[in-house]
Amino acid sequence: MKRAIITGATGTVGTALIEELTQHQVEVLVLCRKNSRRLHQLPDNPYVKKVFCALDQLADLKNEDGQPYDVFFHMGWEGTIGPERDDMYLQNRNVKYALDAVETAKRFGCRRFVGVGSQAEYGHAEGLLKPDTPVHPEMGYGIGKLTAGLMTREHAHQLGMEHVWVRLLSIYGPNDGPQSLIMSTIHKIQSGEVPRLTKGEQWWDYLYSRDASKALELLGEKGVDGKTYVLGNGTVRQLKEYVTAIRDVICPGAQLDFGAIPYYDHQVMYLQADISEIVKDTGWHPETEFSDGIRKILASEAK
Repeated sequence: MKRAIITGATGTVGTALIEELTQHQVEVLVLCRKNSRRLHQLPDNPYVKKVFCALDQLADLKNEDGQPYDVFFHMGWEGTIGPERDDMYLQNRNVKYALDAVETAKRFGCRRFVGVGSQAEYGHAEGLLKPDTPVHPEMGYGIGKLTAGLMTREHAHQLGMEHVWVRLLSIYGPNDGPQSLIMSTIHKIQSGEVPRLTKGEQWWDYLYSRDASKALELLGEKGVDGKTYVLGNGTVRQLKEYVTAIRDVICPGAQLDFGAIPYYDHQVMYLQADISEIVKDTGWHPETEFSDGIRKILASEAK
């Protein structure tokens, strides 16, 4: 891979993927919104070129310089949190944008399209999540992601491109949103606030963003055309253990209020990624221990 295109590049996975690719001297074209509040998170790097192009502008984007690209990583998605996750019209537009991204990939000469999906495609599934685990999404976001994965695969093949779909579980790392459990817990402990939590009995699978980016890069190179992969750490710990580990890195002995809030309705109590297909096809393995990942987040925020 010599050149890659990325949408949704300003989040924790996107910024980590840019860092991973540029370290391997891959030229990266970042398609981003002009008014994004997170533009400052994109690196100033000679291997990175930014083009202002919102998702609803993808259909009209031209390859002005005629440079051929190799892989298109599509992570851009609107309505990922809050009530917008169940806005059916918005999620339906995301499916169109994903198809527009496939068309854009073709115009830019890409041989492969890598789309990023979500565990939400499975719906209320518990246990070890595999590519062939039955999917029953329960909200517009999951329905949209599932539909986008199926339709972009078919459309990419119609256009003569390879296609890989990656369902992410819980990712944490620098540049993550402040509303995530990991980041909100970090900031509350740092400010002296006592985090109010559930009992924390859920068994969860957390993967550090740089490890996720390495997996995506390898899937861009070695993933099998037409396959769906599930991406997580591949191991589980109780949520209480994760939160306690965060506390112990930042302020050992600080109070944590477990059981202060109830579980959500239909709370999923066990989620684990089956990463065997990624390991088999690419040789990838996660490398970052959870507490080390938290230390890397703190170091990043201290800069």
